[in-house]
Amino acid sequence: MPDLSASLHKQDLGHFRIVAEFWGLELESTETQSALEELCASLLDLEAVSETLEVLPAEARSALNALTIADGKIEWASFARKYGDIREMGAGKRDRERPYLKPASTSEFLFYRALIGKAFFESDKGSQEFAYIPEDLLEIINEVNADDVPPAPSAEALGRLATPVEKAFEIPATDFILDDATTYLAALRIGHESKSHFKRDLPALLTTAGIIKNDGLHPEAVKKFLEIPRPEALGMLYQAWLNSLTFDELRLIPSILCEGEWKNQPQVTREFLMNLIHDLPQDKWWSIPAFVKAVKEKFPDYQRPAGDYDSWFIKRSADGQFLRGFAYWDLVDGALIKYVIQTLHMLGKVDLAAPEQGKEATAVKVLSKAKGQKSDTPQPSTLDTKIIVSSNGRITVPRTFSRTVRYQLARFCEWDEPKGDDYFYRVTAESLKRATEQGLKAEQLLAMLVKYTKEAVPPATVKALKRWDANGAEARVESLLVLRVSKPEIMEEMRRSRAGKYFGEMLSPTAVIVKGGAIQKVLAELAELGLLAEVKE
Repeated sequence: MPDLSASLHKQDLGHFRIVAEFWGLELESTETQSALEELCASLLDLEAVSETLEVLPAEARSALNALTIADGKIEWASFARKYGDIREMGAGKRDRERPYLKPASTSEFLFYRALIGKAFFESDKGSQEFAYIPEDLLEIINEVNADDVPPAPSAEALGRLATPVEKAFEIPATDFILDDATTYLAALRIGHESKSHFKRDLPALLTTAGIIKNDGLHPEAVKKFLEIPRPEALGMLYQAWLNSLTFDELRLIPSILCEGEWKNQPQVTREFLMNLIHDLPQDKWWSIPAFVKAVKEKFPDYQRPAGDYDSWFIKRSADGQFLRGFAYWDLVDGALIKYVIQTLHMLGKVDLAAPEQGKEATAVKVLSKAKGQKSDTPQPSTLDTKIIVSSNGRITVPRTFSRTVRYQLARFCEWDEPKGDDYFYRVTAESLKRATEQGLKAEQLLAMLVKYTKEAVPPATVKALKRWDANGAEARVESLLVLRVSKPEIMEEMRRSRAGKYFGEMLSPTAVIVKGGAIQKVLAELAELGLLAEVKE
């Protein structure tokens, strides 16, 4: 950091005299450079510093203590939010308005006493503006004030334990994301991604894990992911997320929209938040609101280079309002902390709790390493569980069954909504036709069902699959528009008219199928013939 001389170097003689007056000094020099040297020599005196610190107001002393605890410098955006800004003005305006007599902030109070400066320094976030105590002055302040300055904070948990209300309804961690991922991968494989109904974070997570590439499946990675044991698969997703440079939680928060070309640093931010979360006591319920509030107070700029709250183009999803400025910290930066905690829950690392079912989580419990690595799902094998096939072609698959088998079944079948711990599929002509287009055969499905039902496939399902391979679809159900008339003579007259070109198959002497989309044209032609027809839905 600059020393006192460097900090005051750009100031004029008038500024030096203001500082000297506040320190109870009288400058004899009339030239700027010599006055600077005289002032620095007087200020860097142990007794002078001690006397000045003794008469500082409480807020000013608090600001200096905060700087000394932080090794003499704090990011300006953070410091100014707590202790106020310094009004910029030239020498003429300063001498006319004399702001130093009625400082607008604690920062301004300290600035006109040369106790703090304001400058850009390099940091791990790039060049940032800081409030600082001149280096040589800091050494003397530390010496004078050593007994009064609070010790630097140690690594301790932010916030407090959760209240009984905050932890009333517990939401244990699970490994259900593995089952959701299986469903999503199957949907992507058959081109029915819209059927999966998943949030944006699942495809983003599978992409960062290398299972999806360029919105398509990576076959070898999919095979490995589906075949490895559940705890190992869950751990693979967790490590992929933890170390990812591309998984951007901020842009996945559903309540906000991030637009524009600005860039953030998701991996750096994630690492910082994870360090804070790791400091929470394991296996104890901790208040999420209190944790977020503590981060806001101590590390408000944890993801913002130079405390920039204006250049990131972020809008609220609900109404499109632009969330600019520190006033919206809770809606953006606070929401990100909650999102990271939710992601840890999704990956089986923390339990959550809420005041009641359906409410936002208000408590978190960091699971110990053994619990966090343990899958909450029993690991059955195909030897002690099976899938069930009904005679109407409905297939029931337990959630804990082989993910590889369920992935393959999904390629042959239509999907019904899952209930509880069961997934439901139906064998239909449409699903078999789609499977055939992908190079699959009904006999493959039959062999799979025989194996995993322990040969308990209903005869009707066996017959239907064998006939499909031999003959394809042998029956068809479709919705048709039918024109009916009262007499065969009327039908003949209509067939000879221009309306005839819109007719399809004759069903009887008085009924004919109308081609799709042609009903209005047929009605118009009938009117030309003096016939008015009624349309029944």
